[in-house]
Amino acid sequence: MSQTFRQPEIIEIARRDGKVTVEGLAAHFDVTLQTIRRDLTELAEAGRLERVHGGAVLPSGTHNIGYEERRSLNAPAKTAIASACAARVPNNISLFLNIGTSTEAVARALRDHHNLMIVTNNMNVANILAHNPDCEVIVTGGHLRRSDGGLVGNLASDTIRQFKFDLAVIGCSALDDDGDLLDFDIQEVAVSQAIIRQSRRTFLVADHSKFTRSAPARIASLAEIDTFFTDKRLQPELAENCEAWGTDVVFPEGR
Repeated sequence: MSQTFRQPEIIEIARRDGKVTVEGLAAHFDVTLQTIRRDLTELAEAGRLERVHGGAVLPSGTHNIGYEERRSLNAPAKTAIASACAARVPNNISLFLNIGTSTEAVARALRDHHNLMIVTNNMNVANILAHNPDCEVIVTGGHLRRSDGGLVGNLASDTIRQFKFDLAVIGCSALDDDGDLLDFDIQEVAVSQAIIRQSRRTFLVADHSKFTRSAPARIASLAEIDTFFTDKRLQPELAENCEAWGTDVVFPEGR
C-alpha cells in the first residue's frame, strides 16, 4: 500500500484511538518502522498530526498534549535551541524562565553560568538549577499545576511585578502565521504577559512543531520579542515581518 492510501487511514486510526504508534502502524500495514516514521513526519509537517514519543496524536486547538509527551517531542531540536539561547545569556544578570519543556532545556544549558539570579514559575526549572551553586533561584508563588510543575494565577503574576528582569526566556504552545504567541491556559497567559512587561529584553525559544499547532489564548506578538530561537526557517512573510519588527531570529549551528 502506498503512502497515498496509508496516510488517510493513519489519520482515521488516530481519530478512532486518540493516538497511533509506530510499531502498531507498521504491523497494521505490514511495512517497516522507517516507512511509518516517514509517514508520521510528513503528516506532522503538514499539521495533521503531532509527533510524540513512539508515535503521534491528533493536533488540538483547545487542549495541550501531556507533559511527558511534550518533553520527548523534538528533544534534540530543543537541546540545540537551548544551547544557542544559553550562549546569548550573559553572566551576572537577573533572568526569568517560565513554564515549558523548551525553557527547561535552557535551564540545563545554564548550569555552568555564573552569578545569575533566576526567578521562575516552573518547579522543574528550579530543580534543574538547584545543581548550580553559583545561581540564586527564586520561585514565584501561585497555584501548582501538577501536570507539569507550573505555577500560575494571581500570586505568580503579583510576584513577577515586584521585579525588573534584565532578561526573560519564555516558551509558547503555538505560533501562528501572524507571529502571535499562543497558549492553552489563560492563567498562564496572564503570567507570561506580566513576564514580558517586567523584562528589559525577552527571548522566545520554540521548535518548529509550534508552527503547525493552534491554541486559543494570545500571549503577545513576535514584535514584542527581541530574539527568537528556533530550528527551522520561517515562512517568507513572517521572516520579513520579524525583520521589520526588529526581532532577531537565531538558528542553532548547522541548521
